[in-house]
Parts: sequence; C-alpha cells; structure tokens
Amino acid sequence: MAEILTKTRARNIFYGGSIFFVVVFVALTVDSHRYIVTTSTAGMPLSEAVVAGKHVWERNSCINCHSLHGEGAYFAPEVGNVMTRWGVQDDPDGAFETLKGWMESQPSGIEGRRQMPNFNLTDEEIRNLAEFLRWADQTDTQGWPPNDAG
Repeated sequence: MAEILTKTRARNIFYGGSIFFVVVFVALTVDSHRYIVTTSTAGMPLSEAVVAGKHVWERNSCINCHSLHGEGAYFAPEVGNVMTRWGVQDDPDGAFETLKGWMESQPSGIEGRRQMPNFNLTDEEIRNLAEFLRWADQTDTQGWPPNDAG
C-alpha cells in the first residue's frame, strides 16, 4: 500500500492552501475597501468645516460622555443621529442654531440630572461641530442606533 501523505503531497497541500487563503484574504480586502468607499461613507462631502468640527469633537473629548455610532461613553446621549432627531439634518443654519442653543443652555442646573459642562465654544467652533454631526448623521450605520432616541 502506498503512503497516503508523502512529503511532496504535504508540501503541495501547504503551498496550495497558503495560496488559496492569500487569494481569499486579498479578495476580502478589496471587497471591504469597495464597500467602505461606495456604501459605508457619508452622503455629505468631507469639507473643511467637517474636519474642523471633528477637531472640536476631539479637543473637547466629547466621546468621554457621548457615543458616536455606538462608540464612546454612554453617560450622555448618542449623537450619531442627533441632527435627524432635531429635524435639522438638511438645514445647516438650523443645525447651528439648535446646537448653539443647546450648548449655551448647559449646564441646566436641574437637580439630580446629568449636566453637560459649558465649553464656551465660539460660533465658528459650534458651526463646525454642527457640520461634523450633520456629516456623521448621513453615514450608513446599518441600522445603528436601534431607535430614533439614540
């Protein structure tokens, strides 16, 4: 009876399997890149205001209290869909005014309620942050958050 797994067969299985999995890996990488570029990105262009708003978000560590698309802390509300909840997704000026009014009214001083500090942001910083949140609101999150309340 011949040996079932000779050195040559074992080597061929190793190389064949390695090549197969490298091809599968490259195909999945290309598919993931294509999906991110064509489907999973925001419908709104990445403007300078959006980038500046992201810097405001990071500089003030908003993620330490808020979550954005499920990432971050859960102390304060999810803000990935806040512009839709407020009804100002398609209105840049309305988004700015609403966000400015909200941020300037904080902290509310209501006893027993979580309080957002007042960061004393400039109008330009608030406008940029509003643009960042409008941009984030248009990202295809595949159903996240699971409800409109965030």
